[in-house]
Amino acid sequence: MKSRKIILGITGSIAAYKAAVLLRSFIRKGAEVQVVMTDAAREFITPLTLSTLSGRPVVSDFFSRRDGSWHSHVDLGLWADAMLIAPATASTIGKMANGIADNMLVTTYLSCRAPVFVAPAMDLDMFAHPAMQQNLACLRSFGNRIIEPAEGELASHLVGKGRMEEPERIAGILEDFFASCDDLRGKKILVTAGPTHEKIDPVRFIGNYSSGKMGFALAHACALRGAAVELIAGPVSLRAAHPLIRRTDVESASEMQVAAADIFPAMDAAILCAAVADYRPEKPRESKIKREKDDRLTLALVRNDDIAAMLGGMKRAGQVVVGFALETDNGMVHATEKLKRKNLDLIVLNSLQDEGAGFGHDTNRIVMIDRKGEMTPVPLKNKQDVAADIAAKLVTLLK
Repeated sequence: MKSRKIILGITGSIAAYKAAVLLRSFIRKGAEVQVVMTDAAREFITPLTLSTLSGRPVVSDFFSRRDGSWHSHVDLGLWADAMLIAPATASTIGKMANGIADNMLVTTYLSCRAPVFVAPAMDLDMFAHPAMQQNLACLRSFGNRIIEPAEGELASHLVGKGRMEEPERIAGILEDFFASCDDLRGKKILVTAGPTHEKIDPVRFIGNYSSGKMGFALAHACALRGAAVELIAGPVSLRAAHPLIRRTDVESASEMQVAAADIFPAMDAAILCAAVADYRPEKPRESKIKREKDDRLTLALVRNDDIAAMLGGMKRAGQVVVGFALETDNGMVHATEKLKRKNLDLIVLNSLQDEGAGFGHDTNRIVMIDRKGEMTPVPLKNKQDVAADIAAKLVTLLK
């Protein structure tokens, strides 16, 4: 963490006292830390304490003097290598999720180009409330990393999930993040994501339930490690915000195949996370099929080309191809067979039988299987953390 620049955001929670421990840990490891705090945070810990520990004046107001000078949230956002908000209250999380920039902390967050880590702290019922979970899901979709709170005794003296993670654990998460920042620098990674839509007529298609969340998380995880990412995305509503990600949008399996074949030769690796349709209508109708004209509709389907097998056959020495297998039964057998048949270097198995995994969820549970037959299980986590584990495995394969 030496010479890394960190914005430490502190909000109005009893857990604000832990921010002093965090700050001291960062400074001891050689980081430069700028504290930004809300008005409510000053009720729990003084700016004097934090300024003394950081060696910098604490920022909490837009205007600290009446001489026309002001604190630039834009400059702060450009300065930082990472931003950590710990503790993050329900109010601040809601403002971040909805772009309500009514204080210095949230305006700095909205201007920050660096990765953002959020450590929630609140009562168990507040944390479990659907509105809070929706806001956290929103922040995750923006690419923020949520440091899950722990279970324990809370300020209300109730016991449950909502206690801010301990400072040592949070410091370790950031230290691991900075350690991995450059291990894919100079590498070019192709990632496919989302479903494909195969036209039946101008208004109907064959598709699947893939949301694209896992593929977009993988693209972001590789970009965070310094890779230049080529993201080929099927029809999804997700946003790829990292500047190292270049996005190509496609609709059908054939369009994704053409794009992948064109991009892959210049890549160091490909992660094929898209849920590509296996079949497409043989003859899509040029006009809308009218229900009243046909009592029964029969579709003749033809097989799409296998993109993973194509790239597995194309790859040159030194290139790495990672595939995915979504199975409902005999997952290990089918995934291992697919790994060999398609000449992949790694296959990521997940199952629709696992609660919280698969299409549409913000979480996933996987098993990574390499060419040597080594299996690495990853427990249920949010998809960003799962993506980070897969990116770490990719680093070892490229070495």
